[in-house]
Amino acid sequence: MSQIATDEPFPAGWRRAFIVLWLGCFITGMGYSMTMPFISLFINELGTFTHFQLNLFSGLAFAMTFISQALVSPFWGSLADTKGRKLMCLRASGVMAITIFVTGLATNVWMIIFMRFLQGAFSGYINNATALIAGETPHRKSGWVMSTMMTAGVSGNLVGPLLGGALSDWYGYRIPFFITGGLMLLTFLLTLTLVEEHFTPIQPTELKPMRELLNLIPNVKLIYAMFVTTLIVQASVMSIDPIVSLYVRDMIGNHHNLALIAGIVAAAPGLGNLLSASKVGHLMDHVGPERILQLGLAIATLLFIPMALTHSPAWLAGWRFILGLASAGLMPAAQTILTLDVPHEAFGRIFSYNQSFQAAGSVLGSLMGSLVSGLFSYPAVFWLTGATLLINLLIVMVTRTRTAK
Repeated sequence: MSQIATDEPFPAGWRRAFIVLWLGCFITGMGYSMTMPFISLFINELGTFTHFQLNLFSGLAFAMTFISQALVSPFWGSLADTKGRKLMCLRASGVMAITIFVTGLATNVWMIIFMRFLQGAFSGYINNATALIAGETPHRKSGWVMSTMMTAGVSGNLVGPLLGGALSDWYGYRIPFFITGGLMLLTFLLTLTLVEEHFTPIQPTELKPMRELLNLIPNVKLIYAMFVTTLIVQASVMSIDPIVSLYVRDMIGNHHNLALIAGIVAAAPGLGNLLSASKVGHLMDHVGPERILQLGLAIATLLFIPMALTHSPAWLAGWRFILGLASAGLMPAAQTILTLDVPHEAFGRIFSYNQSFQAAGSVLGSLMGSLVSGLFSYPAVFWLTGATLLINLLIVMVTRTRTAK
């Protein structure tokens, strides 16, 4: 068995598909981070709001995408199992090109919130691209491929805030939305013409019910734990993202380079992720994804303590950079566990459920961050986020112990 796994070949066209999907995920991540860290500042220009209203509307603008995403992801997952993941990538990139561009034309906060809701209903490029390439990749390289695919999004998240901050300072907050819409159209065209998926369609009548498929997984509790991990890790990211620019403004006032400084703080974890993701991926293939997940959660929990205590954007960026180094393996580890333990015919649906949990984490995190910062303070968000990561670590440790027994 080990010899077969070692000699398992890559399918034809794998490298080209990997490069295009990596680039598509990079553009998606960059486009997101070019616009979202500054959407609260964009909203602030569309009306007169109190401190609480601005935090609440910023949280809603973040959350609406993920509310609709959580609702429709299972439907898209079933469709992916019958029609393929490439079609899902095309659906996501095509509609996102339109909705993001139109968001840049918004004249009031409710138009932004509605377009974000519509965008979420058709989004999911990164998750489907990851599922597509996971299904094409031999298991011996799953850890490395999942981590390398993650570098696409985090590289985009690194470049996006810097580029978006500079463009926003120079030309206003609408321009990044227009550019992102054009880039998502490019992603659609590249995926359409260059990605080849070796997919055998499953007839809807042949789809096994999810309950039956889950019964085939020997350690299904670990799969549930990965769903919860995806939710909490995503919530830890999204609790901070909506309030980063406002927190920086609270520290330094209305500085003439406010958007750029906020962009640097927002981008810092992406740089850390980018520098450590490949090494973490190779290490994951040797020691296993569960150990990487536990270590990353433990370190991330501790790092939220100094972030809650700092009063300097420079120190905040520094601690967030270290957080990026430590957390590079969190999502890839959870996804790798799913790819190794889930039947191939259930990939689409399992990844769609995982995407629903990720979307739910985004809703929970963005609303938690906006409400806690509005009712209490910005540091309180960091304390609460660290506590949720600690809970996640305990869940993973208990689940792994029970599974081992």
